[in-house]
Amino acid sequence: MAELWLVRHAQASFGAADYDKLSELGHEQSRALGAALKAFGMVPDAVFIGAQRRHRETWEGINTAFGMSAAPEVLPGFNEFDFKGLLDARYAGKERPTDLHTDRRTHFKMLRETVLEWQADDIISPPERFSDFAGRVREARQRAAQGGERVMVVSSGGAIGQSVAEVMDAPADAMIRLQLQIKNCSITRLIVTPSGTEHLSTFNETPHIDAANARFLTYS
Repeated sequence: MAELWLVRHAQASFGAADYDKLSELGHEQSRALGAALKAFGMVPDAVFIGAQRRHRETWEGINTAFGMSAAPEVLPGFNEFDFKGLLDARYAGKERPTDLHTDRRTHFKMLRETVLEWQADDIISPPERFSDFAGRVREARQRAAQGGERVMVVSSGGAIGQSVAEVMDAPADAMIRLQLQIKNCSITRLIVTPSGTEHLSTFNETPHIDAANARFLTYS
């Protein structure tokens, strides 16, 4: 039996030219999570990360506490869906909101609407079909579950939201509702039985956040 710890990446650089790199607060969050996990004795047997920069930098921060020498295995199946590509397809030949990447309220409203259209196959020529996204995330979880009894995965909110929705056999739109609630550097735990059946154990844990460092509570 395996326990997967699905860790959402630390705070990225919202509104910057390169969203994929962690903010200064994000680097602090990742180091704090690593220290908290080590204090609880939660050292993983294996580590898997998506192929995006924010996944790698989050793991590097966590690993300042663990000091693990082995490099994590990179599974692109844990990458986030291409929101920019979906927007380009959705708004092909149309005008899009000008403050999409600077105003958080507008950004997340558009994220939700775009994902719902994507799931309904209402976006023409998306960079990836929703069914393909769901399939690659599932395959990545299956591979990670073979890594040991306690396996850490550093991924993104969409992949984690989809994982929880699928495990709970929830409606498709549960994915984006879950995604919008997932905190940076939070942990969602799945139990995977030897037969491959998945069960949700915990959702959105933040062992590194308390009253003294409430500023670590972020969502983007």
